[in-house]
Amino acid sequence: MFHLATSELTHFLTAYGYWAVLIFVAIESSGIPFPGETMLLVAAIYAGTTHRLAIPLVIAAAALGAILGDNIGYWVGREGGYRLLRRYGHYLHIDERRVKLGLYLFRKHGGKVVFFGRFIAVLRAWAAFLAGTNRMPWGSFLLYNALGGIIWATLYGLGGYFLGDNIHRLTGPIGPITIVLGLLITLASLVFVRRNEQRLEEEAERAFPGPLDVSSPMSQGGQGQGASFRRDPRPD
Repeated sequence: MFHLATSELTHFLTAYGYWAVLIFVAIESSGIPFPGETMLLVAAIYAGTTHRLAIPLVIAAAALGAILGDNIGYWVGREGGYRLLRRYGHYLHIDERRVKLGLYLFRKHGGKVVFFGRFIAVLRAWAAFLAGTNRMPWGSFLLYNALGGIIWATLYGLGGYFLGDNIHRLTGPIGPITIVLGLLITLASLVFVRRNEQRLEEEAERAFPGPLDVSSPMSQGGQGQGASFRRDPRPD
């Protein structure tokens, strides 16, 4: 199944080139579960193996897709993210405790979450949406988002390219190598999140005691929503 999925990505890549990288990364970054990072790795390895794509353009397409997609996710979150989380979050196992965790993280470490979220599988698709939901200033969001997207695309793109450029020394097709690399990255990010999630949820509960208001506290700037929101940690 995974090999078939990688083969399909390779088909899109050979048919649409850099546009496939940009679109796949943009869709994932907007908040829709999609193999954007895998497409970047496949494209980078393909460029290193065949030299039919230029790795600087692969990196540029991925970075642009990340920035565009994240900005779409940000504005969706800003316009209706809190209502969507309150109404449909349980389908994604996002309960009130995790909503508070998002509030806490973005009020205290908004820029860092946007930047490092690009490198963490769990946050990559949601960081921009949550930044908008939590009313992170767009200027700050754009700065950290662009930096994260460019550095992420460069590191992953060059890593995949050099792997592809030396693939003749390895055995097996591109698909299994991409899968192993992607799984290792995902596993590392999941371990990081799990080791810190409970501690951060407890800190968020102390920062936002009691039930959340039905309406968005961010849209009110923290005013009139109860003492807990007036005591929020300040953003970066």
